[in-house]
Amino acid sequence: MQKLEKRIGSTLVDILFDILGGFLYAVGYYTFAKMGDFTPGGVSGVALIFNYLYSVPVGIFTLIFNIPLVILSYKVVGKKFLFKTAKTLIFCTIFLDVIAPMTPLYTGSRITASLFSGVCLGASMALFYMRGSSSGGMDFLIMTVKVKKPYFSFGFVTIVTDFIVIAAGGLIYKDIDSVLYGLISAFTCSIVMDKILYGMGAGKLIIIITVRSKELTDMIGSMTDRGSTIIKAIGSYTGDDRDVVLCACSKNQTYAVTDLAHKADPHAFIMITETSEVFGEGFIEGKRNMSSN
Repeated sequence: MQKLEKRIGSTLVDILFDILGGFLYAVGYYTFAKMGDFTPGGVSGVALIFNYLYSVPVGIFTLIFNIPLVILSYKVVGKKFLFKTAKTLIFCTIFLDVIAPMTPLYTGSRITASLFSGVCLGASMALFYMRGSSSGGMDFLIMTVKVKKPYFSFGFVTIVTDFIVIAAGGLIYKDIDSVLYGLISAFTCSIVMDKILYGMGAGKLIIIITVRSKELTDMIGSMTDRGSTIIKAIGSYTGDDRDVVLCACSKNQTYAVTDLAHKADPHAFIMITETSEVFGEGFIEGKRNMSSN
């Protein structure tokens, strides 16, 4: 009984995410991109091109175009992902072809349209990915690449696959500005998507050189419920013994950890890596622990 209730609850959450994501998806493509005469990429971007040339419905074309992509990626992404994506695609199609045409259209500047198109599309795709689904189309290829190359970010793979579609849109619209606006939209989309997907779990690596490593790591452990790594080191100039403490933590823990280091050892040398992003479920759990303290 509990498993059934859990499954029903999960399905309802999936539908809620599909509704919100589908609305944002339609707004990004129809309200902003279509009205701005540019394509942000993706299969729906291809659909926008065909809509421009032959006035075919964007949602229906996207749905039909997904069939060969489903066949190509079936073995890689699996049945569960395809089933969820099929459900998401239905919502996207309804919002694109039924709901979006009834909403007010954006008639402002194209640069604003490109920015908000990217924000809406990035948010929608992140919502789909968070529930193990996608908007189909190029997402099938993106997920396939992610399986083969898991260290690639969704945003990076997305903007690479979108470039060809954006360039094709520029040729069809016969407007170089449409390429530039499409790139702005795709770039904004990748940033928003990565921030939503990875922002909750991203963190920094804090390097602390101290003589009070045991006391410091105990304090960090009690506060964050996370261990640290202690490396024995010897100064090359003075020959003094020092310990190097490595602590990977979520971004909102960075200040607290450095503050603890200062309290434990006022003479400690502390460095926070600005280029090394750290990802993982452990960092999300750490944020929960921090919020409960």
